[in-house]
Amino acid sequence: MSTPSFTPQSPIGSGFGAETTAAEVIGGLDLTGKTAIVTGGYAGIGRETARVLAAAGAAVIVPARDLEKARANLHGLAGIEIASLDLLDPASIDAFAAWFLASGRPLDLLIDNAGVMAAPLTRDARGYEIQFATNHLGHFQLTARLWPALVKAGKARVVAVSSAGHRFSGIDFDDPNFERRPYEKWQAYGQSKTANVLFALALDRRGQGQGEGIRAFSLHPGAIMTDLGRHLTADDLKAFGVTLAADGSWILGPDSPFKLKTIPQGAATTVWCATNPRLDGLGGVYCQDCEIAVPSSGEGLRDGVHPWAVDPEAAERLWRLSEKLTGVAFLE
Repeated sequence: MSTPSFTPQSPIGSGFGAETTAAEVIGGLDLTGKTAIVTGGYAGIGRETARVLAAAGAAVIVPARDLEKARANLHGLAGIEIASLDLLDPASIDAFAAWFLASGRPLDLLIDNAGVMAAPLTRDARGYEIQFATNHLGHFQLTARLWPALVKAGKARVVAVSSAGHRFSGIDFDDPNFERRPYEKWQAYGQSKTANVLFALALDRRGQGQGEGIRAFSLHPGAIMTDLGRHLTADDLKAFGVTLAADGSWILGPDSPFKLKTIPQGAATTVWCATNPRLDGLGGVYCQDCEIAVPSSGEGLRDGVHPWAVDPEAAERLWRLSEKLTGVAFLE
């Protein structure tokens, strides 16, 4: 493998911003002939991502655990195909990937979007903590199994949807599944979101030598009211400077670290990472507000990416741990 290039964690002057929508990002780009897979593509920002990619001409596959909900939510949207997948079930991941590979299609865009946030302690059948298992390990295995289709595309992108919540925690390599330490839901969420960023960093290094290059990106979509927040309590929201209106919507106080986005705005950075031509030849970086984010060593959840999430040594260590926990290795 040739020596991989390094993309600085530095803004490139995209011309977009926090209020840009996914449709505005994609503009008049024609994705006819491209194939995309969007996990979690039937709700929230995942649905908007799938909708916008399909509207631009891409053939979009939405893998779903709840097929009935997926069919209802995607009804009437052209260019979207639904298939069965449960990211907590290794056999389901393998079956979905085998089904896709058997179709012979190249995979131009893989959007690892599905996730769970701040869930109570739950374990999958292997005993792995559910946020780490869903948000990272399931997507690690899925990406590995789909690797031949990404290589076949010649020039592909993988996008890992992370969060500013990565700043809650780095990776506890000694106890990633909370088998010995007390469970804390925000540490677990932060660890899983840090894992998304580190995964993109390590994946990008490996993908550059494949065909015309498989490049990977991670991102923070912003604060958006979606189903992802179903486990949040009133105390959780208060801690983030959020109160609930009578209709259940969020009201952000002046001290909140967030600026609330609409769903079309929340999907914009994902679509930007997946399709923007200015990112050709770049990768391995964490993005927000349709731009490569700045590094940050500050506290809280404001702008930037924490150093522990862009540490190449930690990325390689996580890669080895992920291979061990899943029993899956990438073909290089």
